[in-house]
Amino acid sequence: MAEEMAQEAPELVISVVTGLAPDDLLKVRTTASPVATVEARLSSGDMVTNLGCNDINGYKWCKVESTGKEKLSGWAPARYLIPLNPAPYVEGETRPSDAPVVASTGSANETGQSSAPDQSQAPVAPPDLTARLGGAGPAAESTPKSAAEIGRAAMQDAYVLALAAPDVSPDPEIPCARHVGQPMERCKVNVVRTADKADVTVTWPDGGTRVISFRGGRPASSDAPSNFRFTREGSLNMIRIGEAERFEITDTLVSGN
Repeated sequence: MAEEMAQEAPELVISVVTGLAPDDLLKVRTTASPVATVEARLSSGDMVTNLGCNDINGYKWCKVESTGKEKLSGWAPARYLIPLNPAPYVEGETRPSDAPVVASTGSANETGQSSAPDQSQAPVAPPDLTARLGGAGPAAESTPKSAAEIGRAAMQDAYVLALAAPDVSPDPEIPCARHVGQPMERCKVNVVRTADKADVTVTWPDGGTRVISFRGGRPASSDAPSNFRFTREGSLNMIRIGEAERFEITDTLVSGN
């Protein structure tokens, strides 16, 4: 009887933390809000149990639980969590019991989802990491990868997705962060191009803007007095201003091609 009950138990969904800026930590919060109390901090490559995800004020958050002996749980942005096995939670299914109820500006159906979702916000399907991270199937014999190897593989796939996805939204967005230790979120941008110059105006979700100037397709300066620096990953410009501000801007967004 115990064997039958064990076979019927649902498979836990394990996700790996990825997509953080260098030296950043992912904050796990008590509720699905960027201002909620921090319960724990996770590094790239850490693994958690994913209990389900919900759209909260236009951003997807997931309820997670630590896989260690001390069971810490909370909410984290979904864009930093890549599943290592198929997730049982899909859009339209019952949400976690403590998921916050969020008012919507549009008509909603019985599941709480908008009847006319913004197609520009449609999530990109995560890469299939099954074969790469060990275990091509239930009957396959493979050696599980270490947390460091998993983190590296997941980071590579995150960059591939970021660079491969064309920016076709009428209101393009980029990954951004404003404060030290803050996970990257989405900022709307506007690009003005003249000759070999392009000015990218970034609008923070909580108000205010930052203007980043490009010359000859490369980051050159900003309207902030703080130290300006950048690195490149393929066609992705990873920009830092001062000690806290971080931006990821693709060459395609700058050039418009």
